[in-house]
Amino acid sequence: MRSSVQPPEWLLQPLKGITVKATFLFGTSDVRVLDIPEPTIVQPTDAVIRTVVACVCGSDLWDYWNSTPEKPIPKGHEVIGVVEAVGASVKKFKVGDLVVVPFVASCGECDFCLRNQQTSCRKIAFFGHDGGGACQAEFVRIPNADGTFVKLPVAENDSHMASLLTLSDVLGTGYHAAKTADVQPGETVVVIGDGAVGLSAVIGAKKLGAEKIILMSRHESRAILGREYGATHVIAERDEAAVAAVKELTSGDGADKVLEAVGTQQAIDGAIAMVRSYGTIGRVGAAQYPNVPMDFMTVMRNITMTGGVAPVRAYIETLMPDILSDKINPGKMFDLEVGLDDIAAGYEAMATRKAIKTLVRP
Repeated sequence: MRSSVQPPEWLLQPLKGITVKATFLFGTSDVRVLDIPEPTIVQPTDAVIRTVVACVCGSDLWDYWNSTPEKPIPKGHEVIGVVEAVGASVKKFKVGDLVVVPFVASCGECDFCLRNQQTSCRKIAFFGHDGGGACQAEFVRIPNADGTFVKLPVAENDSHMASLLTLSDVLGTGYHAAKTADVQPGETVVVIGDGAVGLSAVIGAKKLGAEKIILMSRHESRAILGREYGATHVIAERDEAAVAAVKELTSGDGADKVLEAVGTQQAIDGAIAMVRSYGTIGRVGAAQYPNVPMDFMTVMRNITMTGGVAPVRAYIETLMPDILSDKINPGKMFDLEVGLDDIAAGYEAMATRKAIKTLVRP
């Protein structure tokens, strides 16, 4: 059933000039594509891009599953596009450039950006219309273009386009889990989560030299892809049985590192149970729990917990060569492709686990 949420006034007014299509969430399981005013340059540091490919993220599903917004939520934060217009202060990019856009816009000049900590940029900004992300759209306004964009050395019809799109979020987020956990050559790593971020964490762990990579997965297609990406073992059990299976594979000690890519209480509890003493948990799952359990016995084990929202802008130049050389193919995570008008079906397929990740072509 569709919600009774009403569009904001700026969407209801008679439109002048060009309109474009963009995706909005009106409420639980209620995704709609609306005609909205064409985005334009607002700040001199802005750029407007024409979307080539976008996608639906696992984090988009949290409010899709349960949401009662007062006004529609513009959706999407992963996009590759062609630059259509630039503000007067944009110097590094020009009309016609093909760019991948990290999911957070950053200035590239502040102390955080210079330390590759772009998600704490002092001028942090988000995309799209009405103050929110709207990259599931035909055209998008991007703030802080010079500090955010990364130019792609390919044409928009290149065969790597789906894989390159993962640089805007999931591939860098999975790599961030492995990087912040300080995965070292020869270590044993558990990955909790077999969605796009979890599969990307497998790629990240392998890139950093993990010898044994244990993927927690109950879905055959995802397990097969996980093995292709570098998982050496797949465990389908849950809860205590899953912990016991990990302990059996690690001489009873637990894994050196656990990469948590789900964000539920069950996942973080499992991560703590599966990691060895003095081990590290890299958390990148969008946390849906209020507390991290750290009782006395857990503290006695000297577990390090790290991770968080990924500064994917910092990792793009590191990861892109592996894509262009066909060393990795993260684009295989996109097992469903839809047009923008059919994006609601893409949400439903991911929500019901019929698809790992939905690619969107306007």
